[in-house]
Amino acid sequence: MIVAGLLFACMGVFVKLGGKYFSGAEMVFYRSLFGALVVFALVRANGLSAYSAHWHVHIWRSLAGLAGMLLLFHVIGVLPLSTATTLNYTSPLFLVVLGAVVFKERPKAWLVVAVVLGFVGVVLLLRPTFDANQSLAGLLGLASGFCAGIAYLTTRQLGRLGEPAWRIVLYFTLVSTVGAGVFAFVGRFHSVGLDGFVILLGLGTCGTLGQLAMTRAYSEGDTLTVGSLAYSTVAFTALLSILIWGEEVPAGSWLAMGLIIASGILAARVTADRAPAIAL
Repeated sequence: MIVAGLLFACMGVFVKLGGKYFSGAEMVFYRSLFGALVVFALVRANGLSAYSAHWHVHIWRSLAGLAGMLLLFHVIGVLPLSTATTLNYTSPLFLVVLGAVVFKERPKAWLVVAVVLGFVGVVLLLRPTFDANQSLAGLLGLASGFCAGIAYLTTRQLGRLGEPAWRIVLYFTLVSTVGAGVFAFVGRFHSVGLDGFVILLGLGTCGTLGQLAMTRAYSEGDTLTVGSLAYSTVAFTALLSILIWGEEVPAGSWLAMGLIIASGILAARVTADRAPAIAL
């Protein structure tokens, strides 16, 4: 999971670099296409069947994941990388609320504490964003976390239906390739030069290997430990932002990220029986 966290942080770096050459939709398209080809090859090599009687649930899960990824890639190009990534990791907070609404689950006391901690962290993290007149980008980053929460909720549903993780990833990458391709086509596909190709290759490689590493971690490791280590992405992202772009992370932002990470880990511990999440 730590390897996956580092790979996802590197993916964010490539998204930030790619904003100079491509739109967010284009990068989602190339990242999804790369992942779809790799997963499909693994499926064929192992003689697995991609058919699912619950294909409609896969579609809804994939559309939610696609929306979250489109929003995240756009926000990464506008906000500091660490801020954009942390806002996307508010999904466990939305998962608590969605679980109460959709599954009629009565939140435990510690879940309420987790949501309050997370809310305080979000307010602290968004404050400099609003001060810099980037309120829309901040809200879109929060919306990416909401979409991720919906994706995780439907992942839980698919897990209860007996759907394997690889099939969820396959449907997600296929739907995202088609959906992002439509968005990119409506806009404009940019030509791919050598620099752009290297960035896209890094983006696709890190995203796909990170997803496979996380799926492996959840399938073989302790759910609580793996879920907690998933937040290593936020720490790696902050460190890479400082090293590459010299971004200054104020003390208030560090505190906000810490609160959001703590709330997410607390929510994961209280809801340990949930099906593992699969990254966007």
